[in-house]
Amino acid sequence: MASPNVSEVMALTLESRTGKLADNVSKNNAILDHLSRKDKIRTVTGGRVIYQELEYAENSTYKRYSGYETLNISPSDVFTAAEFNYKQAAVAITCSGLEELQNAGKERIIELVESRVGNAERTFKNNMSADMYSDGTADGGKQIGGLQLLVADDPTTGTVGGIDRATWSFWQNQLLDASVEGAAVSASNIQKYMNTLWLRCSRGTDHPDLIIADNVYYQFYWEALQSVQRITKSDTGSSGFMSLDFMGVPVVYDGGYGGNAPASHMYMLNCDYIHFRPHADRNMVPLNPDRFATNQDAVVKLMAFAGNMTISNAFVQGVMHE
Repeated sequence: MASPNVSEVMALTLESRTGKLADNVSKNNAILDHLSRKDKIRTVTGGRVIYQELEYAENSTYKRYSGYETLNISPSDVFTAAEFNYKQAAVAITCSGLEELQNAGKERIIELVESRVGNAERTFKNNMSADMYSDGTADGGKQIGGLQLLVADDPTTGTVGGIDRATWSFWQNQLLDASVEGAAVSASNIQKYMNTLWLRCSRGTDHPDLIIADNVYYQFYWEALQSVQRITKSDTGSSGFMSLDFMGVPVVYDGGYGGNAPASHMYMLNCDYIHFRPHADRNMVPLNPDRFATNQDAVVKLMAFAGNMTISNAFVQGVMHE
């Protein structure tokens, strides 16, 4: 049987998976899974940068008065926007003319291409999941800005979304530094530290709705709870993530082999204000047309992403480390 056109096989294999890769990434990452559940994955359709609108101050015209006293009707500047640059990533699936000849026969070509597509998807999924914990500095700053940027270990320095945190305190996340608190984190004090950070991150009914821990802090919390045998959250567990519970909120484990949370860290996140913003035309999808090497006997198919993670309220987010 004659070999089918390898480019066509690539295209059909990839097109049948369009949209599935982005969904698989969310299932591989506790943050994205939670953002997806809260409908906080919002695509961008264009623009020079990704704008994230935010409210940074109260209306200054509030005034207690009596009778005919003059009221304050001055306009109040209470909104602004953070600007996040697009970050891009791609994975290439290639097949040379020789490989096409060596894998003669319809079934063999399909198996070769499907294997490479599957590998490319796993590569994209694993790297994107890791990037969501990053500080955005890898590859000369071409990486998306993850939790180590948005919910920083030192929230009083640096610029996020074009806003200087040293100048604007409203843009600083909460921090519990165990070395400042007086003792390293352990099973005997982690609940106390979590209580403290929870209160710092809470504002009325606004409070964290997702807690992520690496293997060190997760184990400390697990050991602290084993005497009462705390039951896991059923909805989070059904997504495949191992989790415990704190104040009715899932404490999700992202450590161990393939875990991406930085060592000895716990994040308390209010995901109403954290967003994943892929471009509508680059949300981990195959690019058309195929790329044919001008000086090689080969065809290349690309899967690509453009977008970033953004934040619209920093002071209700928190991180614990030592």
